[in-house]
Amino acid sequence: MMTLLTLALAQPAASPPEPLEQKQQQALACVAVLAIVASEQERGVPAALDYPLLAERGATYAGLVGQQIMADSDRSREQVRDAMIAAVAERQTTAQAAADPDEALGSEMATCLPLLDAAVPPQPKPDLTQCAGMLQLAYEEVHDREGLSKTAQDLKTLASVLDSRARDQMRAEGLSGQESDILLTRSREAMLAEARERESAGQGSNLDFEHCFTLAAPEDKQRKYEH
Repeated sequence: MMTLLTLALAQPAASPPEPLEQKQQQALACVAVLAIVASEQERGVPAALDYPLLAERGATYAGLVGQQIMADSDRSREQVRDAMIAAVAERQTTAQAAADPDEALGSEMATCLPLLDAAVPPQPKPDLTQCAGMLQLAYEEVHDREGLSKTAQDLKTLASVLDSRARDQMRAEGLSGQESDILLTRSREAMLAEARERESAGQGSNLDFEHCFTLAAPEDKQRKYEH
């Protein structure tokens, strides 16, 4: 009588999946590059901050790439996850061996950013007036929930900075203080109405909220982070 071990050994071993196509390998490599740069951005690595913020869009891109590879190659979710982890490890090894890691990264990002933009288009960047309204609404929401917490105080400060800069810009364009008040109020009301409409539809903001923090930064940092 055959034992379970004998039966198991008698079964043909599962064949490894077919190698990925070049396009799929490139997509995986970009998932790895974007993930590494996003991690470095969170740690404040200067070279990484020369690129657009990648945490959210990079994660979305990784999800899309994973789904496409699973559909095209019959790989399981676990196999795709392992392939992504291996791609990150390979990218890190390559970077350590590079004579100029920043130059190597720049070359890879020149390939990967267009792929990211095509798959996950960047959100439109709000202008100063819109950002002043967005930060004011964010402050009011946090204040209603938490009172004058540290987060609420920070948002209030940023909202005040953006409001002042928006007014300076309007003044430079020849608008009076009263006209600026009207425009800022209308902007806040329009953004609040749109936010409520999108919330009721289960959608988030379609604007690049992070850009508002760039506009609120000191001018020397704005020049560094704007792309």
